[in-house]
Amino acid sequence: MSNLRQPNLRQPNLHQAPSSDVSRRGFVRFLGLGAGVAVAGAGGVGLAPRAHAAAPAASLPALSSPADRNYWRAVQRLFMLDKKVLFMNVGTVGSPPEEVVATVDRVHREVAIGAKSGYSDFADVRAVLAGGYGCDPDEVVVTHNTSDGMSKVLAGLGLREGDEILTTNHEHAGGNAPMAMARDRYGVVIKRVEVPVGNDQRAEDYVALFRAAITSRTKVMLFSAPTYKTGTMLPIAMLAKLAQEHGLTTLVDGAHIPGMMAYNFHELGVDFLAGSAAKWQCGPGGTGVLYIRNKVLSQYNPNPLPEFWPMISSSYPAEGGLPPRSSGSKESYDIAKYLQSVGNGSIAVMAGVKNVCEVWDRIGRGRIQDYVLGLSSHLKDLIVERWGVQSLYSPKDDPRLVCALTSFNPFRDVNDVLDAKKSAAFVARLKDEYGIVIRNSNFPVIGSSAEHVPVRVSTHLFHQSEDVDRVVDAMWELSGKMA
Repeated sequence: MSNLRQPNLRQPNLHQAPSSDVSRRGFVRFLGLGAGVAVAGAGGVGLAPRAHAAAPAASLPALSSPADRNYWRAVQRLFMLDKKVLFMNVGTVGSPPEEVVATVDRVHREVAIGAKSGYSDFADVRAVLAGGYGCDPDEVVVTHNTSDGMSKVLAGLGLREGDEILTTNHEHAGGNAPMAMARDRYGVVIKRVEVPVGNDQRAEDYVALFRAAITSRTKVMLFSAPTYKTGTMLPIAMLAKLAQEHGLTTLVDGAHIPGMMAYNFHELGVDFLAGSAAKWQCGPGGTGVLYIRNKVLSQYNPNPLPEFWPMISSSYPAEGGLPPRSSGSKESYDIAKYLQSVGNGSIAVMAGVKNVCEVWDRIGRGRIQDYVLGLSSHLKDLIVERWGVQSLYSPKDDPRLVCALTSFNPFRDVNDVLDAKKSAAFVARLKDEYGIVIRNSNFPVIGSSAEHVPVRVSTHLFHQSEDVDRVVDAMWELSGKMA
C-alpha cells in the first residue's frame, strides 16, 4: 500500500478570506489589476551623493485594461534574465532589474574613486523600505539575508533555560541553526508542530495545531510563512493573534514575503519578521529585510514589546543607558539604527536595495502580488488537470494559505516522489532538455515513513501565462519519459 497521503477536498472557509479570488477564472483580471503607478523619488543612500543614488527609472506604459499584457511584457524588459532559459526558481534567488545593476555598479565606482566610507545607519534607505512594507524606519533593517535576520533576533531575545520555542517541522536551516544554538547555549527547549501538506487544509487548522502545543513554558512562536518546502502561506495574522492571547513573542521566517506579498507589517501584528531582499524582491545578492516591532499599536498588537538586545552593533552606546523600550505608539529610540550600524557598510549595495524597492513601488506592490498569485493559481489548476489534486503539496482552495511557490509530485508513479535521486534527475533533465530551471525540496509528511522529494516552481512578475503553460507541458512530457 502506498504511504502517500490522499487528502479529501474540503471547502474553504471564505468568511475570513481576502476579497481577491485567485481562482483560474480570476486569473485574467489579475494580470494587470491595480491603481496608477506611483513614482517614488530618488534620494541619497547613506553617504552616497544624492544625484547618483539610483539609475534613471525605466518607463512603463500606462495600463489600458486590467489584462494589459503589454504592460507586463514591459515589466519583463526591466530584467536581464537570459532569454534562452525559462527561470522559475525565484524562491532560491532573484534577478535584479537592469537599472538596479547599473546603480550598484555606478556607486561602486564612485566609492572607489572617492574612497568613500559607509559608516552610516542608512536612514534614507530604511525610510524607503518602511514605506513599501508598512512599518516605520526605526523598525526595519537591511540585513545580509533571512538567516542573518533570524540569527540576530534569536541572539537578541532574553531567552533562558527551560523556555520553549514553539516551531514547525518544516523550518529552514536559517531558523533551525540559531534555535539549536539557543538550545545548546542556554538550555532553551525546541518544540515542533507537525504541519499538514496538500490542499486538504484551512487556515484555522494551523491555529488549532499551535494552540494545542502551547504550554506554560512557551515563550516564542517561530514559523515560516510561506514554508519554503511546500509553499504554504501560514496565516500570519491569525497566528500572531493567538500568540498575543498567550503573551508570546512571534518570529516569522518570511524569506519569500518581500517582493512577493504586499503585506503591511504593522497589520500582521508580529514582533519580528525576517525576509530576503534578493529573492522575490530582486535586490542585490547578500541582502535581506528585518522587521522589528518598536512601538505598541493597540489595534495590531497591544502586548508590551519583548526583551530584545540589538545584536550585532558597532553603534550601541558603550556606556549603556538606552531608555526602556516604548510602551506606546511612539518609539523611545531607533532600535533599527543600532542593528544597521555595523562598521563600514556597502554604500553601493544599499543603493541597490533602495533602488529595487523604488522599482516595486512604481509598479505597485499590490499589483505585483495579484499578478504572481494569479500565475500561481493558473499553475496549480493546470497541475490538477494533469496530475490530480492529490499531487499538490501546496494549498490552492483556501486563499489565506496561497503564495507564488508551488510544490507538487510530477511523477506518474506517485511513489517515485520518495526517490531523491529521481527527483534530482527530473530537475536536471528539465533544464538540460527543455531549458527550464526549477528546484526540488524534501520534507517529512505526516503518515509517511520516508521524506517526500517533490519539485517546486516559482511564478514571478517577469513570467507570463504562456510560461506557465510551457513548464506544465514540459513537466508532463518529461514525467512520461521517466515513468
